[in-house]
Amino acid sequence: MAESLSRARSDVKASQRYNGVMAQSKRATVYFEPSLHKALRIKAAHTDHSLSELVNEAVRRTLAEDAEDLATFERRAKEPALSLEEVLKDMKRRGKL
Repeated sequence: MAESLSRARSDVKASQRYNGVMAQSKRATVYFEPSLHKALRIKAAHTDHSLSELVNEAVRRTLAEDAEDLATFERRAKEPALSLEEVLKDMKRRGKL
């Protein structure tokens, strides 16, 4: 009895979260490899998150990493370019190769 009550409360919370997120979301069709889909479903069940929430978070992290990379490229744009040949010569000279 207690387990079914707990599950019902969890379902209500998940439904409320889902409805709140979905009201503001855009729909897209994504095709996953079967093993990735299975892993996502398992992770969603274990973390009490929807597949959409997991995918959204992964995309946010990836875009944040891209933004960091672009910012780094921009900061380093004025650094002198080194050829591979120069780097290898320097490494040999210093005994690193």
